[in-house]
Amino acid sequence: MENERTFFEYLRDFSETSSPLDFVLIYDNLGRFFEGAIVTLQLTFLALFVGGLIAIPLALARAYKAPVWNQIIWSYTYAFRGTPLLVQVYLFYFGLGQFEVVRNSFLWGPILSDPWWCVLIAFTLNTAAYTTEFLRGSIEATPLGEIEASKACGMSPWIRIRLVVLPNAFRRALPAYSNDVIFTLHGSVIASTVTLQDLLGVGRWLNGRYYLAYEGFITAMVFYMAIVFLISAAFKMAESRYLGHLRPREISKPETKAAAA
Repeated sequence: MENERTFFEYLRDFSETSSPLDFVLIYDNLGRFFEGAIVTLQLTFLALFVGGLIAIPLALARAYKAPVWNQIIWSYTYAFRGTPLLVQVYLFYFGLGQFEVVRNSFLWGPILSDPWWCVLIAFTLNTAAYTTEFLRGSIEATPLGEIEASKACGMSPWIRIRLVVLPNAFRRALPAYSNDVIFTLHGSVIASTVTLQDLLGVGRWLNGRYYLAYEGFITAMVFYMAIVFLISAAFKMAESRYLGHLRPREISKPETKAAAA
């Protein structure tokens, strides 16, 4: 009959009129959220990878108090750790275009005028500053006995750093680094303020188009929670593998025998 409706039509009508969330609308736009998740993951992990590579030599210079460089690196880390990430993104995206020398440079067209690159540069420098400081602390916390043992084995300073100091520092930095990864992931929401369609950007787009806040923002929240769960699980596995020897072990006490009557 003409009045008969399919199950999907009933489902859509229930979603639009009776459900607190229009889950059919979420399903229709799920592809956009996955695309936004890809943008978020690209920005996060590229910034972490490049920032980590930058942080290693900077942390070594800080830990070993390299002349001149120590103060320069401290100033850099203080500037990026002491100012909001949003301000840093705005300075790169809106600020660099004010300088004519930047607009006339070969980097303006392909990189500095592109919001994706501006956000990536700001994220990279920000996470490099944080990684430098907690990696410096891990390097300085290397047990003196391991340093003395490597010297006794005849290792040169660079071989000692490569085989003893850095592996030890990376293991001890894992708990702090997991927090930095999650912090960088959460900070990536700033990308949506400069027109990038990351996870939050898709949620804001859905809100602006349909005037429905919960559908867009709750879906983005669920995606973020799923990503954080996977990151936390990965770091938990890494910590159990590489930091298992640092856990306090329970010493079994011998059973006391009852005194003979």
